[in-house]
Amino acid sequence: MSKKPNVLLIFTDMQRADTIHALGNPIIKTPNLDRLAKEGTAFNSCYSPSPVCVPARCCMHYGIYPQKTGLFTNGIMPPDNGNSIPAALGKEGYITQAIGKCHFTPDKLAPRGFQQRLVQEECCSDPRSDDYCKWLQDNNYDFDEPHGTRGEMYYIPQISLHSEKDHPSNWIGDRSIEFIQKQADSEQPWMLFSSFIHPHPPFAPPKPWHKLYRAPMMPLPEVPEHSDSLHTWINHYQNRYKYRDYGIDKNLLRNMKAYYYATISFIDYQIGRILDALEQSGELDNTLIIFTSDHGEYLGDYNCFGKRSMHDASSRVPMIVRYPKRFAAGAVCNQAVNLVDVFPTIRAATGTEMSNTDLDGVDLAEIATGKCTRKAVFSQFGEDAKAIYMAVTREWKYFYSAGDDHEFLFDRINDPRESNNKAGLPFLQETMEQIKHILLEYLKTEKATNAYIETESGLDWKRYSRYDNSYLNDPDTNLLFQDHDAYLLERPGYNY
Repeated sequence: MSKKPNVLLIFTDMQRADTIHALGNPIIKTPNLDRLAKEGTAFNSCYSPSPVCVPARCCMHYGIYPQKTGLFTNGIMPPDNGNSIPAALGKEGYITQAIGKCHFTPDKLAPRGFQQRLVQEECCSDPRSDDYCKWLQDNNYDFDEPHGTRGEMYYIPQISLHSEKDHPSNWIGDRSIEFIQKQADSEQPWMLFSSFIHPHPPFAPPKPWHKLYRAPMMPLPEVPEHSDSLHTWINHYQNRYKYRDYGIDKNLLRNMKAYYYATISFIDYQIGRILDALEQSGELDNTLIIFTSDHGEYLGDYNCFGKRSMHDASSRVPMIVRYPKRFAAGAVCNQAVNLVDVFPTIRAATGTEMSNTDLDGVDLAEIATGKCTRKAVFSQFGEDAKAIYMAVTREWKYFYSAGDDHEFLFDRINDPRESNNKAGLPFLQETMEQIKHILLEYLKTEKATNAYIETESGLDWKRYSRYDNSYLNDPDTNLLFQDHDAYLLERPGYNY
């Protein structure tokens, strides 16, 4: 009996879908992701189940939408129920290893199904609880704020404190290669989760990668003439606490994009090294390779920054799958898919038994071959008065922001840049009502009674008081420090 296929899940944080050269970006250099696209199937309409870190990762890890996880923003994950991807594979005899960011909460060191973890998390300078920081300390490298300086500098492009060889992305690459080489002669199949923190801000590539792209050569963000009308309450809130609502500096924006792209290209370089190691082990074609990310980044589009709302810049992510036995080489699928589809794709490819699981996704191979006729995929950020709900089909995107009591409808075919909200067009009301109905019916099925009401004419949104944006009149209200305590100042002799 031949060995079951390995699983290599390569994950980035905050990577927009439009950042792969072979899939339409003429500027960015991603030769190894281009190789994956050439040798596998690219899903050009992949959406996050919740466009923010912890909920998105939780949904992918357990294969269910936020309505089942109960997590709609960064917070505490539900207790581990033993039904995660690595737990299921472990029961089938797989060796399971996570390297890098998992963002598990409340215990960032929890295994949640993984047999082994090498930890590298954001907001950590403490070598007592982070394998990467411990490695930096052991090698006499600077281990304070190893991913870049956050706080007031969160969205200021910066050169990494670390050279290529000790950069956090390179550490993920090195540890991943070591794992693959160690398993080369093993009879057991394995799952490796290689999870990079970049291109999440701060945008901090190492030298000389910071000069791979130059600001004057970078395009400006997409800002429609009436972009203010396309904002939701969370866009205003994020712009404030990310120190980005005091005016627009176009040169800074171009430099921001240059450094953001540089961090992606440096990850792409690591992916190439990992693929080479996999090929040398003889296991390349016997490995299901999935590349994706948790959510996107506005990066100045609509004069917005961060994630959390439902425009493509924030909610659409790259998705490439390579496994010659089930996915065609060089294929592109434009059907809407979601991160919740990762789990059933792995299940189908590995033939893994899933007891006591209720997965929300479908096998990506069935979507790519037209065997699945699913109508839409869903996403949600927040709940109650702060909720934003979305449904996406191949042709249309609809989302509703409860905090604004406002509907958005985008024509994905004729307006892929989402520059015009069509929700107010009388002749598109039937189209909008159809996709709105799909979304509301889904929420009703999930018993999300805080989202909808039942009227004589059918389901409709439950209305709340609009989110209070009056704080915008005071330029300092809601400014935050998105960093961590200065661990080094806790040492004896520092009395500050």
